[in-house]
Amino acid sequence: MTDALDASLRLVRAQTALVKRFDAALGGLHGVSLADFTMLLRLGQAPGDRMRRVDLAEALGLTASGVTRGLAPLERIGLVTREANARDARVAYAALTDTGRERLAEMLATAERVAADVFAPPAWATEDVASLSAALTRLGGTGLDGRGATPSA
Repeated sequence: MTDALDASLRLVRAQTALVKRFDAALGGLHGVSLADFTMLLRLGQAPGDRMRRVDLAEALGLTASGVTRGLAPLERIGLVTREANARDARVAYAALTDTGRERLAEMLATAERVAADVFAPPAWATEDVASLSAALTRLGGTGLDGRGATPSA
């Protein structure tokens, strides 16, 4: 097996383990998945806590219909609302509700705790986490700010 394939398979397995860990914590405490949290986080980072659905899809690497399916349960529980564009009926926005903003802050605290636990010393030094972040950026990963690099602490 080549080193590149081995590294790729390890990355996929690590991603699966991380998703399970985040899903367990976010689901147990807040009733949302990591995918839900990521969607809410992107909305919370957008100006006015809202985005055109097509822009949200692009930011998350999803299809427009994937975003619609993902937003539906979040709308039903009152975390997100659909807003129409007054000038163009074809354009729809997804926006955080007041409840969504409050719950997102709670979810963010939970996600921070999970991440801190995953990358806890002594197994992970600060520079190891930074190196991993840089390597994942080279693979096309995005950070908290939605771009290729994570914001500095």
